[in-house]
Amino acid sequence: METLIQQIINGLVLGSMYALVALGYTMVYGIINLINFAHGEVLMVGAMVSWTVVSALADTGMPGWLLMLIGLACAIVVCAVLNFSVEKIAYRPLRSAPRLAPLITAMGMSLLLQVVAMIIWKPNPKPFPLLLPTDPFDLGGPVITVTQCLILGLTVVILAGLMYLVNYTKLGRAMRATAENPRVAGLMGVKPDFIISTTFVIGAALAAVAGLMWAANYGTVQHTMGFMPGLKAFTAAVLGGIGNLAGAVVGGVLLGLIEAIGAGYLGDLTGGVLGSNYADIFAFIALILVLTLRPSGLLGERVADRA
Repeated sequence: METLIQQIINGLVLGSMYALVALGYTMVYGIINLINFAHGEVLMVGAMVSWTVVSALADTGMPGWLLMLIGLACAIVVCAVLNFSVEKIAYRPLRSAPRLAPLITAMGMSLLLQVVAMIIWKPNPKPFPLLLPTDPFDLGGPVITVTQCLILGLTVVILAGLMYLVNYTKLGRAMRATAENPRVAGLMGVKPDFIISTTFVIGAALAAVAGLMWAANYGTVQHTMGFMPGLKAFTAAVLGGIGNLAGAVVGGVLLGLIEAIGAGYLGDLTGGVLGSNYADIFAFIALILVLTLRPSGLLGERVADRA
């Protein structure tokens, strides 16, 4: 039972990080029906920028939480500028093109960002400094760290903030109008280009938060670190219902739980043939089953009212 509870905690933490990235995927898709496959690399850039800032300020004597806050602020700014530029340069000219063109462009942008990051930060993995207390909280057998508590708390706060933004603010109404019909929204005074760019910027900020949390939780950064979380987050967005904010979080948390519990019991289930490093198969088996039984995702795709 202790193992199960521990794996549930690990799954919730992992799923929360997937959810933060999946929110960026689902917001962009909800506005312009585009899957931004470079989004995982935005997470990577956020982690690398945070590592650079934190390492540069490590000898200043600042407390760890302040270093993390400064690193996060810098990562959000850099990622926001990056995603804004990517949207304007790579995606906006292809907005009226066949869907295959922006899809291929997104994949190319993902590879380009990886190569640029490798040139800037070099290919070797780098240890991320320990910024928060490492002594875990004992829950009667299972344990949880301060970093993991922070990840869970941030996910709840960010989702609540996004739901409020989309449903109760002027910007949110403009986002919903642009998602439903950009031309009509433009006639009503909404600036679709501005709304789309803003959506990319918000998604970049979420990816930057996820990147820092990922680096702090696993203690290492590398130029290829964004590929698998990005792929898993896309899976989570589809699992919950692409274009649906709550669905992205549900899909992310569910995917994290499936992966963590699968990793904890995979060896026993297969008689030691498969180890925990094969846990990824559970995530994609779950995706196949959901798409087969419910193609629109668990909570359904938002179409006319997506944001």
